[in-house]
Amino acid sequence: MTLPVLILTILISLIKLLVTCLPTDAVNWILSKFEMHSELSDANAIVTFDGKRFEGEEKIQVINYFNKAKFLKKNHIFPGNEQLFLHPENSGAPLVIDTKKGKKDVRLFLYIYNDHVDVVKQYKKKVVAYSLFSNSLQERSMPLIRDVV
Repeated sequence: MTLPVLILTILISLIKLLVTCLPTDAVNWILSKFEMHSELSDANAIVTFDGKRFEGEEKIQVINYFNKAKFLKKNHIFPGNEQLFLHPENSGAPLVIDTKKGKKDVRLFLYIYNDHVDVVKQYKKKVVAYSLFSNSLQERSMPLIRDVV
């Protein structure tokens, strides 16, 4: 009776030690799987506004502004309500970023307002919406968008 209890205690202790002492890279990998607002790289991102592509410095600038933006809140989407978030009223044309996260193609729609930026993230058949705060994106990307149009 004591031998199975001893083996079980040793196994549980090893599992606990393994889980609590994961290397930083492993922890970052696990957390990135659940990250809503992940950073984009300019190498595999395509930025468009109203059908026109941003290239060079404008593209890098928009991606940097997006990466530095602060997460505000998640907007809950109810089933069948996705189109409301993909085409909100009174918002104009969105800034669209097409990128890859791992093997998945991800499309981000950025609706820029005076006080926040609404982001609708669409991948596979899922739609996730959240809000960001980015002074740079809210103020400085408006002239960029007007120049492209």
